Amino acid sequence: MTDLIRVEDHGAWRKLVLNRPEKLNAVNETMLTELIEALDDADGCRALLLTGEGRGFCSGQELGPAMIPGADGPPDLAAHASAYHHRVVRRIRALPLPVVCAVNGVAAGAGASFALACDIVLAARSAVFMLAFVRIGLVPDSGASFFLPRLVGEARARALAMLGEPVTAERAEAWGMIWRAVDDAALMAEAEALTAHLATQPTVALAKMKRLFSAGAANTLDAQLDLEAALQGEAGRTADYAEGVRAFIEKRAAVFGGNA
Repeated sequence: MTDLIRVEDHGAWRKLVLNRPEKLNAVNETMLTELIEALDDADGCRALLLTGEGRGFCSGQELGPAMIPGADGPPDLAAHASAYHHRVVRRIRALPLPVVCAVNGVAAGAGASFALACDIVLAARSAVFMLAFVRIGLVPDSGASFFLPRLVGEARARALAMLGEPVTAERAEAWGMIWRAVDDAALMAEAEALTAHLATQPTVALAKMKRLFSAGAANTLDAQLDLEAALQGEAGRTADYAEGVRAFIEKRAAVFGGNA
């Protein structure tokens, strides 16, 4: 392991920092492998915060030798995306815990996709999101073509992809692309406080919420209602539900153990 992904343990929650600031945290195979491993290891905590070191969140895939067409022909970008970028996105979405993203600077290409894959996204006011794929003759990947139309609508998603224009944090908030734009100086404190708060909440219920929202993208209303009923039944049998009801009746703050 190198230190391209810095893991900070805060007890019930964990912070993953993309740590290649001299490259605006552009990702390569080693960095993506470490990120996948860090995500795989995150099941032991109750909430996760993803951010970047330095001036950028993530400027996308580094265009190193393995990504450049050469004498042997073009690189296999399909295999690369499947082996690295898409595993990151699938893991973020499948984690049974909330993932907060603090976008501290530019989020371009796959970097924008990684941010949008998270459950709650905060961004510094100086941050920008950009689908830069078109600038090198590629199409959006890492889930961008899935997330963007659902977040901002198809008309905006098509224009952002085809024009490659930057979106400011404040516009991203206004469009519903992210949860909130935050003053630069306050970003990390607010993101850490939010993640710490989520780590005190009913973990099983939060995990089931992620399942519901993921399924809702493809389900019919009837199928979604059936899933809601099933997961509500499971949530209603947890110790956290019992604690939540007791706390409500006793007019006190609930102390959730995060247990089934």
